[in-house]
Amino acid sequence: MFPVANSLSRRVWPAKRLIMLSLACAFGGLLSSCSNPSAGSAPQADLRIHNIQLVDVEAGQLRQGQTVLIKADRIVAIVPEAEAARWQSKAELDGQGQYLSPALWDMHVHFEGRDLVADNALLLPVYLAYGITAVREAASNLAPTVLRWRSEVASGQRLGPRIFTAGQKFEGINSLWDGDLEIGNEQQMLAGMDLLQSQQVDFIKITENTLAPDLYLATIREARKRGLLVSSHVPYGTAIDELAQAGLSSIEHASYLLRLGFAGESSIAAQVRSGQLTNKQAADFYRQGFDQASADAGYRRLAAAGVAVTPTLIGGQQLAHLHDTDHSHDAFLQYLSTDFTANYQWRIERMAGETPAQQQERKDKEQLIAAQLPRLQQAGVLLLAGSDSAALNTYVYPAEALHAELQLWQQAGMQSADILRAATINGARFMQQSADYGSVATGKKADLLLLKQNPLLDISASRQLQTLVYQGKVYDRAALDLLLQQAAAQKQQLDQQPD
Repeated sequence: MFPVANSLSRRVWPAKRLIMLSLACAFGGLLSSCSNPSAGSAPQADLRIHNIQLVDVEAGQLRQGQTVLIKADRIVAIVPEAEAARWQSKAELDGQGQYLSPALWDMHVHFEGRDLVADNALLLPVYLAYGITAVREAASNLAPTVLRWRSEVASGQRLGPRIFTAGQKFEGINSLWDGDLEIGNEQQMLAGMDLLQSQQVDFIKITENTLAPDLYLATIREARKRGLLVSSHVPYGTAIDELAQAGLSSIEHASYLLRLGFAGESSIAAQVRSGQLTNKQAADFYRQGFDQASADAGYRRLAAAGVAVTPTLIGGQQLAHLHDTDHSHDAFLQYLSTDFTANYQWRIERMAGETPAQQQERKDKEQLIAAQLPRLQQAGVLLLAGSDSAALNTYVYPAEALHAELQLWQQAGMQSADILRAATINGARFMQQSADYGSVATGKKADLLLLKQNPLLDISASRQLQTLVYQGKVYDRAALDLLLQQAAAQKQQLDQQPD
């Protein structure tokens, strides 16, 4: 039988596991048994999904009159309804005319905080309740824990999204960040690369706090030499084109791309590297004189070099409006422990003294960054949807922030079909997983969402999740709500624990 998660379950699994129920003859008029022992040699499936509008993310259009057939956790056929009758299945899911879409990928998250292991762990099922079945974890100080979670999710021991992780990120000596692989020379870099490869990380992450530009470029080249994807920030001492030529796979945060709108970017980078300019002086240079034509030409070069971009607008948006937004009643806070949200305070305190002029400058910059997204899309750059949710990123809520991010893209002028691709097939392609994930197609894993509204017309439909199919299980809305209730209860338990 095709297992079903639902609010009527009775068997209690170990702590933090979903309550499950094996399918009987009928379930709420939505899912029902339809096996036929006398079917003979008819093709077999475990689940038949019918009465749907199939969202074809590749073509950006709907396919009508299709039935999706699943065996175990994989789509074995997609056939017209007239042909579906010859298939025998153990269970049937009536889509009730809703929109069947691939599940979402958040391509930039962090599970961080040495004292926040349980606080992060309780959020893993929340991602599923928000329709997110894969996350790219862009390094943290919980690397060993995240690597273990990755294995546990893959084996079915832990409920949560598939995790692709960088483990620890590369940084320079005495970096600002906790838990980095700090390197000061090539020998240390090679040893760090060996360590990460032994842990079978999914990609390499590099940031720019104290890492020297030449070593930065050498780290990218070494990662690509070893066949590893590599994502990074952009140091003031390296031009974006230099990173692309070194083999960079993706730039994290579109704010860095504004530098392509300055004709002197490569000269500025060279002066910073030689010590003629400080990082602060370079930052001051980039505050004025942005030229859109220069930026557009740079985006075309990025596309030609195959460099993807993860814009992460939501973090900047939250900070730009920190002074005029009351977050105290945000619904998502019910899932975040007091210790988790205490990490928000450092940015709040840092920005407390900003003048009205500085606040407006921040808003203007965020609007300029957002305006680049349609232009990046037009230039052919592969865009990846990521939230940068993390305990250190103020009011950027895990799972929920991805949906907010997608809506910001739409407000910036992106078409819903392109946005949906960025949150599904693009992530799978970047991670070299498109043979299995990212679209609703025969042979792919059945990571599926049933949405009440059409996400190709309005990306806010991603919030209208009614049913999730994941790892060979069906989660109806009641089961998804139960995941959220369990997370809220665990949050309460953490808050009640003595310090």
